Amino acid sequence: MLLTGQKRLCGKGRNDMQKNCSSNSLFTVLLRFIQGTFIGLGAVLPGISGGVLCVIFGIYKPIMELLANPIRCFKTHVPKLIPVFLGIIAGFLGIARLLSFFLTKYPSLSVCLFAGLIIGTLRSLFKEAESKGKTKNSHAALFISMTVTVVLLCALNSFSVELAPCFAVYLFCGFCLALSVIVPGMSFSTLLMPLGLYTSFIEGIGRLDLKVLLPAGICALLTVFLLSRAVNTLFERHYAAAFHAIIGIVIAATILILPLDSFAVSGFGFFTHGSCIILGIAGAVLLEKWTHI
Repeated sequence: MLLTGQKRLCGKGRNDMQKNCSSNSLFTVLLRFIQGTFIGLGAVLPGISGGVLCVIFGIYKPIMELLANPIRCFKTHVPKLIPVFLGIIAGFLGIARLLSFFLTKYPSLSVCLFAGLIIGTLRSLFKEAESKGKTKNSHAALFISMTVTVVLLCALNSFSVELAPCFAVYLFCGFCLALSVIVPGMSFSTLLMPLGLYTSFIEGIGRLDLKVLLPAGICALLTVFLLSRAVNTLFERHYAAAFHAIIGIVIAATILILPLDSFAVSGFGFFTHGSCIILGIAGAVLLEKWTHI
């Protein structure tokens, strides 16, 4: 009788443990899916880097290990990262249609809001850049990258270079999208907005247009698999300098996308556009606090 009772107790305890384990695993899967959703949002939202969110959530290293050595890491990494990848797709596609609406309806106000988001993330970017120490080359890398970016983008504007949406352009968009995931601190909007490609690309994603999704998706996948190991090595050896160089690109591109003409139209225009920048900064700060909870 006593043995039978002990067996029942053991069986009950084992069942409780199994329930706890299953609930914990379910919670972990849900948490990873939510984290993936944030990363997907960060990949699309201007100024918010999907790569930085991967670092914050502790997902960047396993993702880069999987991309650098897919065969060796497949069994150990893929089951844990599947919820993250599903969340990234959900967040990416879910926000694209909404962004497309605002960019079409309120272009200058949207750009100011996005510029505020970028400005609001600069503090966390500098903090992350110096998290593994700061080298003598860090500020030099920032200054050089910022100067080169300003010169290149100003040259494109002065020569009136317009990149009309086409297959090759969407390949380039896919390349920039991949960089925003594998390179912490890089947002693909930073590269596409000054070239006037961001709105058309987001609109195409929002419509689920295969003419946009196929070339961008193919190039993004190729870029991730071809460059992930090189990027991983670069950041392991020169983390501070590489991160500061990215910040330089972000600062330069943000300055150049600001619609300064809209500020000068009237006092009301100055107020509304300035308010959008402030709202963007506040949103970036709130998102940073939320993701660190």
